[in-house]
Amino acid sequence: MKPIRKAVFPVAGLGTRFLPATKAVPKEMLPLVDRPLIQYAIDEARAAGIEEFIFVTSAGKSAIENYLGAMPALERTLIDANKTNALEALRPSQMTEGSFSFIRQDEPRGLGHAVSLAQRLVGDEPFAVILPDDIIRADTPALTQMVEAFDSNDGHMVATEEVPMQRLGSYGVVDIARSAGRLQSLRGLVEKPDPACAPSSFGIVGRYILQPSIFDQLAKGKPGSGGEIQLTDAIAQDMNTAPVSGFAFDGERFDCGSIAGFLCATFAHAFDRKELGEELHQFMKMRSSIPPVAA
Repeated sequence: MKPIRKAVFPVAGLGTRFLPATKAVPKEMLPLVDRPLIQYAIDEARAAGIEEFIFVTSAGKSAIENYLGAMPALERTLIDANKTNALEALRPSQMTEGSFSFIRQDEPRGLGHAVSLAQRLVGDEPFAVILPDDIIRADTPALTQMVEAFDSNDGHMVATEEVPMQRLGSYGVVDIARSAGRLQSLRGLVEKPDPACAPSSFGIVGRYILQPSIFDQLAKGKPGSGGEIQLTDAIAQDMNTAPVSGFAFDGERFDCGSIAGFLCATFAHAFDRKELGEELHQFMKMRSSIPPVAA
C-alpha cells in the first residue's frame, strides 16, 4: 500500500468576503488567535505524515511564500535577545528546504482546475488535498483519521459531515450506499443540489485523499456549478475507475471562508488556551447583556 506522502493546498482564492483586509494580506495569512490559517493546515498535514507540500497560489500571494521560508536575520535577532519563547513559536512556520513547492493559477477556474495543476508534482501516487478555509478542531487531526482509514487500493476518499438541510445547496453532497462506523461507501456525489432533492444530509468538506486517476477526469472536465471546474464532478465521473468512500470525521469544523465562521473558530481556539481562555471567559461574563443582532 502506497503511503500518503504529498498534499496539495489550493490557496489561490481572492478572499473577497474579507475585503478590505485581503486587499493586502492573503486570506490564508489571516491570524486565527496567533497563527495564520495556513499554519493549521500545514500542522494537520504534518501530523498525518505528509512530507511534500504543494501550494497552488495566484498573484498577490507572495506573503505565503515568505512565511514558509527561513528568516535568518529574525532568528539571529531573537537569539541575541534571548527570546527563546518567540523563537520556538517561529519554528512551526519553517518548512524543510525542498519539501514545498508553489504553482501559479493564473485565473480562478475552480477547485478542480487548481488541483489539476499539481499533476506533475504529485506523479503516480495517491495524495491529499487540504482546504485551509476548513479548520477542523479534533483530538486526532482529521487528515490523520482519514489516512488511518484509507486503503490506497480502494479509490478516493472525501471527508463528510452532516449539514443542516437549508445549507446543503452550498455543498457537494454524497449519496451513501451503506455505512460502517465513520466509513461510508458511496454510490454517487452531487455538487450543490437543490436541498429538497439532495441524496443525503452529508456534505463534502475540505479534506480529500485522491488517486492519480483523478487527473484524467480533471483534464477532460467541463465547467460545472458556477462555471468552474469542480473537483466533486471529477470524483463522481471517476467512480467507474475508482470507488469513492466518505469519511465522517470526528471533530468540529469551522468554515473560515466566512467572517462568522472565522470569528467562531477564533473564540473556540482562544478558549482552548489557558492563558487566553480565563481572561476571555471573564470578558464574556462582563458582557452578560448581549446586544441585539444588527438589522
